[in-house]
Amino acid sequence: GSHRSRMFALLLPPALSLLAGSAPSPAAPRAGRGARMAGGDVPSIIVGGGRIGSALKELGVEGDVVLRRGDAFPAAPASGPIYVTTRNDDLAGVVAATPPERRQDLVFLQNGMLGEFLEEQGLPDATQVLLYLAVAKLGEPPIDGITDTNPDGLTTAKGRWAEAFRARLAGGGLTCHVKQGDEYTKAMLEKHVWICAFMVTGALHGGVTVGEVESAHASQLRALVDELCAAGEAALGVRLEPGAFERLAAYGRSVAHFPTAVKEFEWRNGWFHKISQRALAEGRPDPLPLHTAALQELGVVKEGARV
Repeated sequence: GSHRSRMFALLLPPALSLLAGSAPSPAAPRAGRGARMAGGDVPSIIVGGGRIGSALKELGVEGDVVLRRGDAFPAAPASGPIYVTTRNDDLAGVVAATPPERRQDLVFLQNGMLGEFLEEQGLPDATQVLLYLAVAKLGEPPIDGITDTNPDGLTTAKGRWAEAFRARLAGGGLTCHVKQGDEYTKAMLEKHVWICAFMVTGALHGGVTVGEVESAHASQLRALVDELCAAGEAALGVRLEPGAFERLAAYGRSVAHFPTAVKEFEWRNGWFHKISQRALAEGRPDPLPLHTAALQELGVVKEGARV
């Protein structure tokens, strides 16, 4: 029908690698591994052919389809996960270009807090993934998010296609935990605090690497992490397990070469900044004074408002 030919023309810049870095140069992904069906993995649609999309294709099964800019939505596979590996700002367009009867199959792998967006799209139960896989450049094998505090890995998924995603990663020797409810929310908050705290602290020092943030600016980082964790816990109604800073610092050491920059503000640091704005609007003190001061110093916000 007409849905099938709806074009992805407005979408799909090369998907950014997991945490930061410039968009990769486009290149054809290597062929998938043929008909090896890892227990639970199924032919899937992969939206975006950048670093993460290409890595998922490489880990995949026969029948996978990669959608790039301008491609029509495929008739096959007619079921199974639809892995969305685009930038956050392309998500609304991806949802719109997906036939309504397939939208429940979308799997979101982006950084940032997607909850409000997914509610608005009528997809509150969508499969989500907290991806702790670093892909240095297109076509290179992913580095798993295994750290000295989390030797069994950090990548976490929830929702309808979580097990299929875990099976896909397992086929490549990569770890994934499946969590639901508050357990997933806690993991999501930690990942969110990680990227917001490391990127802001690094940017305050001129864009130093993640490793330098962890080694040279640990006390500043810890103060910001503590502040963000407390505000996030209050906003989401969860309590993180003790040792959050140690876990986040360990992950920083594992991706020490990554650059830092404050990006995708609405989805990342903007989520915390809204907490500050709400408090001030209600006549309460800002629960995130370090975060607000950092955003002002970086020129990202002005006097509590977005520039």
